[in-house]
Amino acid sequence: MKTLIKKKTTISDKDNLILLCDKKSSLKSFDFSKSELSFIAKQQKDKKEIVTINQYNKLVFVVVPKKEKNTNQYQENCRMLGDQLQGSLKDEKSVLIIDVKGNQREVLAIAEGMALSNYTFTKHKTEEKPNKLETLYLCKNSNKKDIDELQNIIDAVYLTRDLVNEPFSHLTAKDLANSAKKGGKNSGFKTTVFNKKKIESLKMGGLLAVNKGSIDEPTFTIMEWKPKNASNKKPIVLVGKGIVYDTGGLSLKPTANSMDLMKTDMGGAGTVIGAMYAIAANKLPIYVIALIPATDNRPSGNAYAPGDVITMHDGTTVEVLNTDAEGRLVLADALSFAKKYKPELVIDLATLTGAAAYSIGHFGIVSMHRNTEKEHANLKKIGEQTHERLAEMPFWSDYDQLIKSDVADIKNLGGPAGGAITAGKFLAHFVDYPWIHLDIAGPTFIKAKYGYRGKGATGMGVRLLYQFIKNRA
Repeated sequence: MKTLIKKKTTISDKDNLILLCDKKSSLKSFDFSKSELSFIAKQQKDKKEIVTINQYNKLVFVVVPKKEKNTNQYQENCRMLGDQLQGSLKDEKSVLIIDVKGNQREVLAIAEGMALSNYTFTKHKTEEKPNKLETLYLCKNSNKKDIDELQNIIDAVYLTRDLVNEPFSHLTAKDLANSAKKGGKNSGFKTTVFNKKKIESLKMGGLLAVNKGSIDEPTFTIMEWKPKNASNKKPIVLVGKGIVYDTGGLSLKPTANSMDLMKTDMGGAGTVIGAMYAIAANKLPIYVIALIPATDNRPSGNAYAPGDVITMHDGTTVEVLNTDAEGRLVLADALSFAKKYKPELVIDLATLTGAAAYSIGHFGIVSMHRNTEKEHANLKKIGEQTHERLAEMPFWSDYDQLIKSDVADIKNLGGPAGGAITAGKFLAHFVDYPWIHLDIAGPTFIKAKYGYRGKGATGMGVRLLYQFIKNRA
């Protein structure tokens, strides 16, 4: 169910209210009784950030966010307050957020946290219904442009979460491509989908090898947002790993806590589709292209096998030591294909390695980069602002030795040490442009609620990419 964010210019006596205040704010105009005002004052003295007043026909929340010297942390605290407020309002249809203290940025952060927290995935449940909370109203002095922008971002994150939560039974490579088409139709970007015959003509050996064990054909999706007022001639290219289901291939995964969650292995693709939706819907004046190589990875009599040598899109030969290191193979073809655009910058996103998840857990994104110190620093800064933070890994040349092969140009596995880094080194072989690699294996899907990110698919990365692209405008 979509969460709507709207502007409201009037207050009725039945509106649930969230009053954003500070300790100096006057509440006399909100018809509190003396006992209620006394209770609010006592709670604020005890440093309660949210004071709840049940007036029977409505709920009123007096919110005084605690002060933080760090602006980014303060904004995140406001989003987390939104998460708490949503928990108290999920059985209500609507709420009006009123800016008593005069800080629209805080109102938007609270609304963002509430809307993101309000997401549910109940598509396949026969009885359970979504949260009742449908509409977040913002007070009359809210900027409509800001509201519309936030609505599109929320919709984009919902889209990504829906895709990542969707099981493989309902999301093949073709379905993923169709979802990109639908996203483009709804937001404005152009979508082109290559079928297997076209992929074969492009000699994308990595994507084709991974697809050999599948009964479903692969797809290669190109999304393009090129507004007439774009400030850049050379595009920024986003690349998302689209492994819609990963058994590990002949290097079969154990089931417990691994294969059972592998519907999420297209998290990079889902994030890129969501980011493109937000970019196009908000009409950012930046030329952006997104690429999604997609297939499932299954064992069969025709599946590619450990020890095979395959030839990639750019002619590189790769020794396959483990068919479960398949994401880097499909990404490599997309990264080499990206050269045709002479890109200003390429960012790839992938649920690439367990090593990344083990390194930092679900609290952030593992990053590596080449030839783009400034761009990575900017992305890292925005990660702090959106709380979709980057943990940069070393990318020393020493690691290059670990992917050298005795029988081919390189191999697809670097050994047990530095697994996230050697996966990045494999990808780096296929780029000759400024490039950032984001391994989102940790935060893409989580088993326990993590604030407004919820439980299951988080959509982490959408807000990061959107804000990064927006800042370039």
